[in-house]
Amino acid sequence: MNFEKVSFAFFVVFALTINFGFFIGEIDNPAHHHVFELFAAIVISLIATVIKLGDRSHIGAVLLATSLVADIHLLVAAIIWGVAEHISVDGVTTEVMATIVSVSGGALIANLTSVVLLVIETVVVRR
Repeated sequence: MNFEKVSFAFFVVFALTINFGFFIGEIDNPAHHHVFELFAAIVISLIATVIKLGDRSHIGAVLLATSLVADIHLLVAAIIWGVAEHISVDGVTTEVMATIVSVSGGALIANLTSVVLLVIETVVVRR
C-alpha cells in the first residue's frame, strides 16, 4: 500500500466531510455552525491543496483547481464571519450566518467534485 496515495485520499475525503459537517444544519441558525469547525475545514482544505501541488497529470490539475476553489470559498466565509463578528455593530445575524453557510456550500460542491474525480481516477487506474 502506498502511504502517499492513502494520505492524499484521506485529506481529500476529510476536507469534504468536515466541510459537510459545518454546512449541515439550519442555514440561518448560528448555533448549528461553529466557528472552530469552519477553521478546521479551512486547515484541512489547505493541507489537501498542498498535497495536490505535486501531481503533474491533467486530472491532478483539475483536482488542484477544485481544491483552490474550495479554499477560496472557505476563506471568504471566514472573512465574512470575522467582519460580522468584529466590525459590524449587529454581530453575526441570521442573514450573515445564511451567507456564511451558503458560501461554504460552494466549497462543499468543489470538495464533492474533487472526491468524484478521485474515485474516477481510482477506477480508471485499476483497469
